Amino acid sequence: MKYTQLGRTGLKVSRLVLGTMNFGPQTDEADSHAIMDAALDAGINFFDTANVYGWGENKGRTESIIGNWFAKGEGRREKVVLATKVYGHMGGDGPAWPNHDKLSAVNIRRAVDASLKRLQTDHIDVYQFHHIDRDTPFEEIWQAIDVLVQQGKILYVGSSNFPGYKIAQANEIAARRGGTIGLVSEQCLYNLAERRAEMEVIPAARDYGLGVIPWSPLHGGLLGGVLKKEVEGGRRASGRAADALAAPASRAQIQAYEDLLDKHGIEPGEAALAWLLTRPGVTGPIVGPRTAGQLESALRAADLELSEDLLTGLDEIFPGPGPSPEAFAW
Repeated sequence: MKYTQLGRTGLKVSRLVLGTMNFGPQTDEADSHAIMDAALDAGINFFDTANVYGWGENKGRTESIIGNWFAKGEGRREKVVLATKVYGHMGGDGPAWPNHDKLSAVNIRRAVDASLKRLQTDHIDVYQFHHIDRDTPFEEIWQAIDVLVQQGKILYVGSSNFPGYKIAQANEIAARRGGTIGLVSEQCLYNLAERRAEMEVIPAARDYGLGVIPWSPLHGGLLGGVLKKEVEGGRRASGRAADALAAPASRAQIQAYEDLLDKHGIEPGEAALAWLLTRPGVTGPIVGPRTAGQLESALRAADLELSEDLLTGLDEIFPGPGPSPEAFAW
């Protein structure tokens, strides 16, 4: 496994990030523990989760599964760079009780303590804001974070789903306050089929020294050989992938993508991950395996070298927006 620094920090993390969103809803605890053991054995040291994972009435279940894995000992917690998130409320699918969601100082304090208890650890390495909070000023957010850092409960702070201007705003206010390192990572939707992050988010992240951690690197399975699986009678597309395939132009685009990779003898899902590892500013994509086999596929992608000819072909099928600001200004 290859490693890199997380943004401008001294923190060394693996080029693949283990996403845990399926732990609980899709993968039971025993299999989740086996996947985490296999990931650690393969050198993946960066694990990502969120307090709301488990979803519905089971929010927090994923963090609890990870906490039970840490409790097995044998250096598991010490070897892992642990990232979790705060924003959503934890009370099921109904409306939140006042001050039980978003990024107020009250909710941040409550949420971090609850996550630490579920995760069975005394600190979170990277505490991430799961969404922007339009109602809470960053001065309040950073004051709450400073207290948690001083208490040793968190070490670094990242964002998720932030637009470029909010990355800039957050770090400029952090700089003015002094003593606050600010955001060190941004977790955003970014893959071959969804490249809008290249217009504003990634340029802002690179300028402010944030590591970019793409989520949904296979775009909900769309880039994982979905058409080939249909033909072979495998798992049918759902969600984002199914919506895209309903449009004839998108279906033709995915067919061209799969044909190109078949010509090069490369599995589509592995190519999609390997492509992200070539992108400027990307620390590592989040892989969210439901099974051990899916983790093995992701690990192969980490060592995959894409030829210039193949990279050119991928750009032709999935053209990005172009450099910023020219992409939207000229």
